[in-house]
Amino acid sequence: MTTIKDSVHDHIEIDGVAADLLDTAPVQRLRRIKQLGTVHLVYPSANHTRFEHSLGVYHLADRALDHVDVAGRHAERVRAAAMLHDVGHGPFSHNVEGVIHRRTGKYHDDVGELVTEGRVAEILESHGLDPGAVAALVRGEGELAQLVAGELDVDRMDYLVRDAHHTGVPYGTIDHGRLLRALTFVDGDLVLDEGNVQTAESLLLARALMNPTVYSHHVARISKTMLRRATEALLETSEVSGAQLRRMDDQELSVALRTHDATSDLGSRIVERDLYKRAVWAEMGDVDDDVVDADHEALRTFERDIANSANLSDEAVVLDVPGRPTMRESTTRVLVNGDVRSLDEQSTLVRALQVAQREQWRLGVYAPAEHVESVGHAAERVLGLDTDGALVSDTNSPGRYASLDDF
Repeated sequence: MTTIKDSVHDHIEIDGVAADLLDTAPVQRLRRIKQLGTVHLVYPSANHTRFEHSLGVYHLADRALDHVDVAGRHAERVRAAAMLHDVGHGPFSHNVEGVIHRRTGKYHDDVGELVTEGRVAEILESHGLDPGAVAALVRGEGELAQLVAGELDVDRMDYLVRDAHHTGVPYGTIDHGRLLRALTFVDGDLVLDEGNVQTAESLLLARALMNPTVYSHHVARISKTMLRRATEALLETSEVSGAQLRRMDDQELSVALRTHDATSDLGSRIVERDLYKRAVWAEMGDVDDDVVDADHEALRTFERDIANSANLSDEAVVLDVPGRPTMRESTTRVLVNGDVRSLDEQSTLVRALQVAQREQWRLGVYAPAEHVESVGHAAERVLGLDTDGALVSDTNSPGRYASLDDF
């Protein structure tokens, strides 16, 4: 047995297959992948890694298995999946996942070749586990996969608390113990037992508060969008492949961006926190549906058109359009008077959070500080934005266009 001191869960005891997986290269690589990508540019202490998070997910999965009375080989398979659930992440975690998917067709939970080949597969097989079955659990396939890849998964329980702890933001607080004790399976579905509507609401509330404060903070969004643009340029203008990018760590990608001619400016800006500023910050009601629903190629066309309209080079304009708001956790199932109900049917709070989520949605257009005003006017023309309230002004001066560098 290995015991590791963790900043969130105190002492984590690791045994069995998980202990043997701990020092494999795919798991150790996670020490070099930041959990929150570029959020450390907003919250300097947000330097925790996917490795720490994986330990936490393993710990909570181990506790959850006791509460749902799963033991033996089935339990070991879940413990292995918990330890391995993030080995498919590329550098800077989710920040460049879309770029990787467009090149490789793989998301971070597509861990097949990492789990079914090499040392990891050998360890799994030595414990009597089918590597393919473990990879399937990571992808969310099967009843027990709900523990590590579902609406009530231990992945979410760990990252909310861990991210709040390392950013210093108080909003991610949830009651792990109560959530884990309330878990039960009903007809193959993982649900929360009677009397736990508020317990489920607390998970959604924590996520809803963390989103604008941490995950979608405007500086995090600007730096993330710049990173994506630079990474796309690296793939387009160098010999780096999507498969190679997927296995890089944060530092490897950062060095590659700063030392390649076509990406050195953006790469250096990110490292030095010399970020673009907001030229446009528009609410959903002020943006046409064809912009909100535009695919990647359409967004790149909009970017080029804005740059041309402002008489600037293409790399001087970055367009950031989030997907339409979703709240996967709202389908969490709870027992109410013996019936299994989805949380959004039972909770008025969830419906209010869904409205708030839509109101928090923003389209962003970013540019170097000296070009903010011209890019803002160009974006207004190209995107057909509603000028009545669509754009945010600098808090210190009147006008439509934002040039903020606040935290």
